[in-house]
Amino acid sequence: MDHLVYATAELERTVADLEKRLGVRAAPGGRHPGEGTRNALIALGSDCYLEILAPDSGGSEPKRPLWLGLEKPGPPRLAAWASRSRDLDGLFRRASAAGVRLGSVVSGSRKRSDGAELVWRFTDPHVVLADGLVPFFIDWGRSPHPASSAPDGVSLVALRAEHPNPAEVVAVLQTLGVQLPVTKGARPSLIAGLETSKGFLELR
Repeated sequence: MDHLVYATAELERTVADLEKRLGVRAAPGGRHPGEGTRNALIALGSDCYLEILAPDSGGSEPKRPLWLGLEKPGPPRLAAWASRSRDLDGLFRRASAAGVRLGSVVSGSRKRSDGAELVWRFTDPHVVLADGLVPFFIDWGRSPHPASSAPDGVSLVALRAEHPNPAEVVAVLQTLGVQLPVTKGARPSLIAGLETSKGFLELR
């Protein structure tokens, strides 16, 4: 488990709302060059974090449609998650051989608010499997993990999912060696169980 992605159309409003609910104010992360997005972060542990992701109206023109349909209006939602891997190329080959079409392994970068640049490799998250319940995979290489500099005070204690066809999702997850409880639900949903200063909260 590396991080959760909470998608929203309005970053500042969502940061303020989550501060009321979680008791921690997310810190600005940075802009994603060429992607048209920016983020804010809250640590969920020493090496896990919540990424609040939104369109970046002040950034460069995106090279492709915004990730997670962020150009479309809608309520904030827990829309994706990332798992850590040190062998992305091998993972991609094994998944392809098993018929699981992960996104190609690509590079990403952003500058932190203090000017430090983070560089990572990941399976392209624009390729969405099982409505976002199957993670994309990331390797931070020598970059410091974003959780190390994000505000703390919230802990991830559980992650589960719901889907109309849970067996299909579980089959893909097992092929990738990923453990995630998936039960039947009316619509695809990621549900994070969080311990906060205000008590336990489920974030969807």
